[in-house]
Amino acid sequence: MKDKRFTGINRLFKSDALQMILDKRRDGTFREFLNDWKWIFSFSKRYRWIIVFYTLVGIVGSSLSIGASYVGRLLINIVVGGEKDKLWILIGAMLGMTAFSLLLSSVSSRVFTRISIYVNNDIQASIFNSIIDARWQELSRYPSGDLLNRFNNDVGAIASNAIGWIPNLIVNLFTFGVTFVVLFRLDPMMAWIALLSAPFLLLMSHYIMRKLKEYRKRVLELNSGMMSFETETFYNFDMIKSFGIIGYYSKLLRGWQHKYKTYNLDYNKFEIKSKIMLTAVSTLVGLAAFGYCLYRLWTGQILYGDMTFFLQQRSNLSNRFQNLVSTLPGMLNSAVSAHRIRELVDLPREEHDPEAYKQTAALADQGLGIRVKDVSFFYEKNRTVYQKLNFEACPGEIVALVGSSGAGKTTMMRLILGMLTPEEGGVTLTRSDGESVPVNADTRAFFAYVPQGNTVLSGTIAENMRMVREDVTDLEIEEALKTACAWDFVSELPDGINSTLGERGRGISEGQAQRLSIARALVRNSPFLLLDEATSALDMETEERVLQNIIRRHPNRVIILSTHRPSALKLCQRIYRIEDGAVTEMDAAGLETMDWTAEPEPLERRREPVPPPSAPPAEEVLLPKEPDQSIWGI
Repeated sequence: MKDKRFTGINRLFKSDALQMILDKRRDGTFREFLNDWKWIFSFSKRYRWIIVFYTLVGIVGSSLSIGASYVGRLLINIVVGGEKDKLWILIGAMLGMTAFSLLLSSVSSRVFTRISIYVNNDIQASIFNSIIDARWQELSRYPSGDLLNRFNNDVGAIASNAIGWIPNLIVNLFTFGVTFVVLFRLDPMMAWIALLSAPFLLLMSHYIMRKLKEYRKRVLELNSGMMSFETETFYNFDMIKSFGIIGYYSKLLRGWQHKYKTYNLDYNKFEIKSKIMLTAVSTLVGLAAFGYCLYRLWTGQILYGDMTFFLQQRSNLSNRFQNLVSTLPGMLNSAVSAHRIRELVDLPREEHDPEAYKQTAALADQGLGIRVKDVSFFYEKNRTVYQKLNFEACPGEIVALVGSSGAGKTTMMRLILGMLTPEEGGVTLTRSDGESVPVNADTRAFFAYVPQGNTVLSGTIAENMRMVREDVTDLEIEEALKTACAWDFVSELPDGINSTLGERGRGISEGQAQRLSIARALVRNSPFLLLDEATSALDMETEERVLQNIIRRHPNRVIILSTHRPSALKLCQRIYRIEDGAVTEMDAAGLETMDWTAEPEPLERRREPVPPPSAPPAEEVLLPKEPDQSIWGI
């Protein structure tokens, strides 16, 4: 099995990293490996002079370290020989070189850390912008956990190697070569013993290190599984308590703990055994070198300082050799990470048209409309969502999208926002001058979108509002909250709009969270307001009041809402039904035939207008007259 896996010269070394390079050369993907590293170096170009400085500092520091060891050799020989003439000079030189070497090492570490942070930030910023600007459909194929893993772990692996690989390679090669040359000039046999001991130790420890890696991988996988269990448990804590299954989850926890204990104890046992084996092998090699030196010392061929210097540099040579060998896996790991990140960077970008946006923004106050004409769309081939779709909404209209769950209401919202690109047809904004502008990433600034679910983020209420418009005043936030019927509970909080909410709006109800999300969309003050099941947690009376307030305060705004229930449809000028990939505009007769499973109340009662309260609260702004209800025949 191993012979099939490891080929060529790699049958001797049995290196996964070397085998990967050999495989890439065989299957023609070695150029991809080079391109990945070319991409990595593109981020380190701006820091090339600092990298050169880092390399020079490493070379000088390594030279000083060898020099200090050589001076130590002379110093020991002088002390043993009883010579005192050059004693203090050598002590001063040794202390000076050691101190300077320590200083350079500190500077090198500081420079490396700073550059690593800069490169890491540059790559993260580039990846973040690529993710944000990627087309939604292509990006949605990646799980969020995978995106986070690439964004953090892969970027970190690249950043450390982007600036450290070449300098470390050069410094290790330089130190390895200089150390061998110095030893060879002192004693060729000692140099060869030191050189041969390095690969011998490496080959002996290869199996042990590979098994340690496998054990470590198992432990990390177990840690990830246990973390997922803990996260899922605390996230669904209400469900666990409501079902009374705390004991069941306690058993699950004990099961995970048992696995964790078993894996970690096995890992610890093997780690202890491997350290004993490595120490034994290293000791045997060291004893062989020590025996040779002792023989030379006993026969008077070398002095005690020579022996100390040789043993010290033999260890240094072995370490440098292992560092050089470990460079190859580091290169490959970085290339793999770079390839994973380049997949995100190379995702198709959204379309931009800043000039059309600028021209449209100048006319936005006069009202904008939206037109969807002959649009066909599918997420996957042979899975059509829409076929020859037509849809229209004019300034000042409330337009409803109705249909069963999964019919395509949210897809319609994404098409209108320009997040999805239709296969046929087009989606355009209609301006007051008669011009039509295709929707794109820039025209999204004309929309305020309230998606399904809880979208309140941790932080203060004011921070949630200002994330969509940073310059909004406290007074404008208060007005938006009143329009969304949210001011009644916000005003009662201890710090008002500066009250802090937990993750996903912890501390408020789902209905209150929806009203805050609507208020945030109103703060945006955009010509279009898209409500995707955004009032599902509100009662019918509050839902109607919110919509009436929005119409009153923003009469020229287009409101497009998707819903499962008809309680707000009396306010709509257009109602479109989405079913089986088709969209049809409906009248009252068509609404009578629909199955409103979301609301058990009879349709006749739903059609009755809700009488306004005798004394409306201060935060409500009711319309002075009912909107056109001709669609209901009233």
